[in-house]
Amino acid sequence: MFKGVYTALITPFKDGGIDWDALGRLLDDQVEAGVSGVVPCGTTGESATLDHDEHRQVIQFCVERVQKRLHVVAGTGSNSTRESIALTRHARDVGADGALIITPYYNKPGQEGLVRHYTRIAEAVDIPIVLYNVPGRTAVDMTADTVIRLSQVKGIVAIKEATANMERAAVIHQRCGTAMTLLSGDDATFLPFLAVGGQGIISVTANIAPRLMVAVWQAWQQGDVGLARSRHEQLLDLNRILFCETNPIPVKAAAAMLGLCSEEIRLPLTPLAKDNQQRVRDVMGELGLFNAVGK
Repeated sequence: MFKGVYTALITPFKDGGIDWDALGRLLDDQVEAGVSGVVPCGTTGESATLDHDEHRQVIQFCVERVQKRLHVVAGTGSNSTRESIALTRHARDVGADGALIITPYYNKPGQEGLVRHYTRIAEAVDIPIVLYNVPGRTAVDMTADTVIRLSQVKGIVAIKEATANMERAAVIHQRCGTAMTLLSGDDATFLPFLAVGGQGIISVTANIAPRLMVAVWQAWQQGDVGLARSRHEQLLDLNRILFCETNPIPVKAAAAMLGLCSEEIRLPLTPLAKDNQQRVRDVMGELGLFNAVGK
């Protein structure tokens, strides 16, 4: 269901609140760039520091702005099953195409707890669900065996696998087949992920270079592995530098350099260090991103 390039959308801020004008421009650019969809209110969207009203408003705004021109997969996960259900139900009610649900953080459930958590949400809300495994953020690692179990639950259709573990992705593809769409959660290993059965990516880099990310996917879809590799390698330095500090600090700074939004970020995250600002600017300049703004 969800294939291709999906952008893990940043949330622009202005004077402490959400910059709706900037968010609208970002969404319009994503549509024009040809991405398959956007994912608001995920890690990159600073969901941890959005209050519930802001969270709901961002999702509704995105749905209304794109008007079905691309998919909106709303980040609705929490470490509370009941809260996840409530956020997911709202996303469905306002017209989101799917829900991205992170593994519960901090309370660190076991594998059986993960199965029950996701199953309960899928049974409570009729919307396609994308699992999200990012143990570096949550201290919870969803194993391949757990993913395989969850692939049998109605409504669970995909996983954002952000471990950069190609063996695990291959096992999930081997055991689940078409029952579970594999989406990469790691820009730097997008092409290798496709080679082991991946069918897309939820990308940080696509906030500032959506056309280049789409070009990798298109080349792969056309069967031109050499071209896909060339385009993937073109992005390696950018993919690396956008994680020189905690995401989304670098990508938000990069977006500000392009004039897409302000650099404003919410505590406890802080603005990008000055030496890293220059490094990010240099890599973006080498890619010609400053010349591509508005095109």
